[in-house]
Amino acid sequence: MNDSKLHIRLFTKSYCGWCHEAIDWLRGKGLAFEELEVLSNPAAMEELKDLTGKTMTPTIEVNGDILADFGVDELEPWWQKHGFDR
Repeated sequence: MNDSKLHIRLFTKSYCGWCHEAIDWLRGKGLAFEELEVLSNPAAMEELKDLTGKTMTPTIEVNGDILADFGVDELEPWWQKHGFDR
């Protein structure tokens, strides 16, 4: 899938190591994404709760598909399963 067709939002917390790894992974792929730091953005925290029922990070939303509370080792297979690299 062409990068321009991907709408990527990453919900993070500033102290979250897995969040920093997810950011590095996305940047390493050269992907544009919107980072929503939920501790400094109450609206983003509410949206995260609405999407997942939880406040766990990182949580990524790509074109409406959601992966919550993950490590980078889970991100790659999820990414491929959803065909985002096509």
